[in-house]
Amino acid sequence: MADPTPTKRLRGPRWRDLAGLGETKRYGAAMLPTVLLLLTAACGTAPPPTQQADICEVFAQYPDWYDYARASKDRWGTPIHVQMAFVRHESSYRGDARPPRRWLWFIPLGRPSSARGYAQAQDPVWGEYQEERGRLFRSRGDMEDALDFVGWYNHRTWRQLGIPRTDARRLYLAYHEGQGGYRRGTWKGKPKVKRAAERVAATAGRYRTQLARCEARFRCDSWYQIWPFCR
Repeated sequence: MADPTPTKRLRGPRWRDLAGLGETKRYGAAMLPTVLLLLTAACGTAPPPTQQADICEVFAQYPDWYDYARASKDRWGTPIHVQMAFVRHESSYRGDARPPRRWLWFIPLGRPSSARGYAQAQDPVWGEYQEERGRLFRSRGDMEDALDFVGWYNHRTWRQLGIPRTDARRLYLAYHEGQGGYRRGTWKGKPKVKRAAERVAATAGRYRTQLARCEARFRCDSWYQIWPFCR
C-alpha cells in the first residue's frame, strides 16, 4: 500500500500536535507578563510602588522592604521614615535608576555621574561601603543593600558632622554634597539642592505620621519573626 500523502498525515496525530502547539503559544503569550514580573522581581528590579506618597501602601505592596528598613535602623540608627524618604526622592523606588545620558546632537556624552540604584550611590562611596560591609552579593539595585547603605552613610555623617539621624533635611544635604561639601557649605549656593532637601524632609515627616498608624501591621509578619523579639 502506498504511503499516505503529507496532507493526509497532517490530519492524523501530527495535525493535532500542531494544533496543540498553537494553543501552547497562545497560552505562553498570555503568561508572558506574569513571567517577566517574576523575573524582574527576582533580579531586584521590581516595579516601583503604585502609591509612593503613602509609606503604608509602599510597605503593603513590598512587606520585605519594611524588614530591610527596620534592620538598617537597628544597625545604624536612621529612622525608617527618613531612609524611605531618601529612596523616594533619589530614585522613585526604581532599582535600575541612573542619571539621564547627555547628548550633543546625536552624539552620546555619557552620564553626569556614576550614581545608580535605589539610593543613587556613586561608584567611589559605594566602593567604600563595600570595603567596610563586604563586596560579596552587594548590589545598588537591591533594596536591602540600598537601605543599609543609606543607614551606613547617615551614621558616618552623624559621626563626622554631629547631624542627628532624625534631621532629614541636613542629612540629605550631606548625602548630596558629601560630608566635606556640607562642611564647606557648598550647598548654600545651590537652590535646587536646598529645595530637594526640603522635599525630602517634608516626605520624611509625612511618612513618619503615616507609619505611626500602620507599622504594627508589618511587625512579626514573617514565619521567622517570633514575638516578643520582633516588637
